[in-house]
Amino acid sequence: MLGYICKYAPVEVFEAMGETVQRIEPQVTSFNQADMKMHPNICSFAKGVLEEVSKGEYDGIILTTCCDSIRRLYDVLTEEMPDKFIYMLDTPRIIKDAGITLYAQRIRDMIHAYEVYSGKKFEEEKLEEIIRAHQREEMISLKKGGPNIGIIGARADETIKQILKDKGANVAFDLTCTGLARKLLYDAEDVFGGYVRGLLSQFPCMRMEAAAGRDDLIQKYAESVDGVLYHTVQFCDNYSYEYAWLKGILKKPMLLLETDYTKQSYGQVLTRMEAFLESLKGSRKETSQRRGEESMYVMGIDSGSTSTNAVIMDQDRKIRAFSVIRTGAKSGESADRILKEVLDRAGLKREDIARIVSTGYGRVSIPFADENVTEISCHGKGAHYFNPKIRTILDIGGQDSKGIRLNENGEVVDFVMNDKCAAGTGRFLEMIARSLEIDIDELGPIAMKSTEDIEITSMCSVFAESEVISLIANNKEKADIANGICRAIANKSYSLLKRAGMEPEFMMTGGVAKNPGVVRAVEEKIGGKLYICPEPEIVGAVGAALYALEQM
Repeated sequence: MLGYICKYAPVEVFEAMGETVQRIEPQVTSFNQADMKMHPNICSFAKGVLEEVSKGEYDGIILTTCCDSIRRLYDVLTEEMPDKFIYMLDTPRIIKDAGITLYAQRIRDMIHAYEVYSGKKFEEEKLEEIIRAHQREEMISLKKGGPNIGIIGARADETIKQILKDKGANVAFDLTCTGLARKLLYDAEDVFGGYVRGLLSQFPCMRMEAAAGRDDLIQKYAESVDGVLYHTVQFCDNYSYEYAWLKGILKKPMLLLETDYTKQSYGQVLTRMEAFLESLKGSRKETSQRRGEESMYVMGIDSGSTSTNAVIMDQDRKIRAFSVIRTGAKSGESADRILKEVLDRAGLKREDIARIVSTGYGRVSIPFADENVTEISCHGKGAHYFNPKIRTILDIGGQDSKGIRLNENGEVVDFVMNDKCAAGTGRFLEMIARSLEIDIDELGPIAMKSTEDIEITSMCSVFAESEVISLIANNKEKADIANGICRAIANKSYSLLKRAGMEPEFMMTGGVAKNPGVVRAVEEKIGGKLYICPEPEIVGAVGAALYALEQM
C-alpha cells in the first residue's frame, strides 16, 4: 500500500498500476520517533506522518514539495527507510501550459522510478478508464435545519467533521488541502495531459500561483454558510497569516482552530467548536415569568479543574442558593457532593429541580445533568445576567484563561482561549504562592503592598518558578515578587483580550478575580475598571442555570 498527503499527488497513476493508495491522516498520541529525528519546530502534521509511516503499514510514500517541513520529512524517510519507495514529486506553482507540461514530465519520471522499483508497468489505457469512471464535480452542499459550516485552511482531519456532525451541523464545503473531491479532467485527445491539467486546476492551495484568486473564491463560498471554521496546523505560518487577513474581510462568524494532530487535543477542539456552534444559534426566547404560579427551580453546575460551582434559580431568574467546593480527583464525585450541598442550602429536594445544565471541562462527566453547554456560552450569559453593559470578559480559571466578547444581548461574538499552557492561570498562582511560602489567598493582598517594580521575564510556569526562586535568593521582598507576577499575568491577559476584541465595559470572572493584585494589574493594563460580581466563581453556573430556565 502506498500513502500520500497532498491533493496534487497523481493517485490515479498508481491505481492504474494496480496499487492500493491511501491518504495519510495521522492521529497520534505522541511524537516519540519525530522528536528524535526531526527539529522541534517542524510542523506537527509532518511529525504525525512520520509516526504513522514508522508503524510499517506503507510500502511507499508519495510526497510533494508543499513546504519545508515536508522536505525535511522526505530527508528523514529516505534515511530511515531506504528499502521503501519514498518519492518527492516537485509540484510546479504555475498552472499555465508550461506548468502542465513540466508536471506531466515529472510525473512520468516518477512512473519510471516506480516501474524500476516495483517491476510493474504503467498503461495509459487503464488511467483513462479510471478517469472516465470517477469524474467528480466540486459542489456546495447546503441543508435546511442545522447550521451550515464551511471549513477553510490547512487539512482538517475527520475528527473535526465528526464533531460537527454529532452536534447537528452540516459541512457545506471543505476548502482545505484535501477537502474537496479530486478534480479529474478527461481529454480524449490527450488523456495524460488532461489528467495533469485537472490536478493543477484544483482549488488552489497557499503555495500555488493561483492563490491570488483564492481569496475571491473563499469569499464566494463563505457567503452561502452560517459560519466558517478556519483550521491550521501548529507551526504552519502561511495559513495563520491567511486567517488574520480573512478575519478582516469576511462578514461571516469565523473560528480559528489550531491543532497538533494528536488525540490529546480532542478536548480543546471540542470545547472551541461547541462554543462556536452555540454562538451561531442566536438569541433564545426568554422564559415566560410565571409569577404567582407554582414555583419552578433549575440548576446550573460548572465543573472546573479547581472548583465545582452550582446555582439553583427559580422561574423569576432569582438565585435561590449557590455553592462552591474544591474539585476532587473525580469531577463526577464533586458534582454529587455539590448537588447535595446546594439542595440543602436551598431547602429543596432533587425532585424539585425541573432541569439541570452542566458546563465546564467536567460537564460531560455529570450523569444527572439533562444537557451540557460550553463554559464560553455560559460565562457570556452569566455575565450579561449580572451586568447587561458588559461587552468583554476576562475569565481566568484553574487551568485556562479566556477572552470573550459579547453583543448587547449577551451573545458571544468572539472568543479566544489559552488552554494549552498553565501560564497565568489559578494553578500558576498556586505554584508561585508555594515558592513564596504563603497561602494562595495572601498572594493578592501582599502584592498590593509592593514598593518596587520587578519584571518577571518568563510566563512559562516552570521558568517563572525558577525566576522567583532566584529573586528570593537575591533578597527581594515577597510583596514585590508577588506584584511582578500579577503584572505578568495582566500582560498575558491583555494580549488575550486584544485577540478577542476589547470593548468596554469589562468584567473579570473565575477564582483569580478574587485576587486584588491581579485585578489592579489588569485594570492598569486595559486602562479601565473591571466589574466583578460578589462571587465571580459562579458566573458560569449562573449561565448554565439560565440555559436550563430558557429551555423550560
